[in-house]
Amino acid sequence: MRIATWNVNSVRSRIARVEAFVARQDIDVLALQETKARDDQWPTMGLEALGYEVASAGHDQWNGVAVVSRVGLEDVERGFPDMPGYGEPPASEARAIGATCGGVRVWSLYVPNGRKPDDPHYHYKLRWLSALRDAAAAWRESAPDLPVALTGDWNIAPLDEDVFDITRFAHSTHVTPAERGAFEAVVEAGYADVVRPFQPGPEVYTYWDYYRQRFERNRGMRIDFVLGSPAFEKRVVGAEIDREERAGTGSSDHAPVIVELSD
Repeated sequence: MRIATWNVNSVRSRIARVEAFVARQDIDVLALQETKARDDQWPTMGLEALGYEVASAGHDQWNGVAVVSRVGLEDVERGFPDMPGYGEPPASEARAIGATCGGVRVWSLYVPNGRKPDDPHYHYKLRWLSALRDAAAAWRESAPDLPVALTGDWNIAPLDEDVFDITRFAHSTHVTPAERGAFEAVVEAGYADVVRPFQPGPEVYTYWDYYRQRFERNRGMRIDFVLGSPAFEKRVVGAEIDREERAGTGSSDHAPVIVELSD
């Protein structure tokens, strides 16, 4: 089974690229983030013609997540237990969707950005990650033999080498101790980064913004991850970051991350 995660940065703008990507890379399950589409706006026809089912969560033109699968799409869950909302009064955002696909529980997660340290959105991000950690720990404890993948745009660079120049981020989100601690708490709850062993080293990024040819100069960040439960991790036989999808006209600012599982 081949599972991919991709912050597509508007599925309606890039549906042709999504369809071409799943065909080119022979993807069985694709978790998408930042789809920027309500459920009734989703362009599903082409994917359905290719044999895929789509489950999405989208309230408006912001955020949005989805799971696309050709190996089954069962027990769809939009949001996880105690997932916090944002604003006053707090409103639920479309940032998490889970589904069981071919016996694997796949979560597509779009972690809040945080904007800047001490911004209300930053504190929301930390609450969101804390709730995710608790939910993920409960999933593992209740069904230890079920392979679970927490995939998506985490908006966190866990290591200094995960940004092109750590000094540029000294006063920014994504690298603060609290954010990195929240990421590590999910790892400590029993979910390993299953991609890094196959894609090690510095200058291995998943995101390059559109500013001043950042992609061409490889001045990026590693913020998209697949964290797997022990039952998932033991089946991983390979992983890659598809930089080709970040190249060319009309690309997302993120590259897909692909994990291959044994039968």
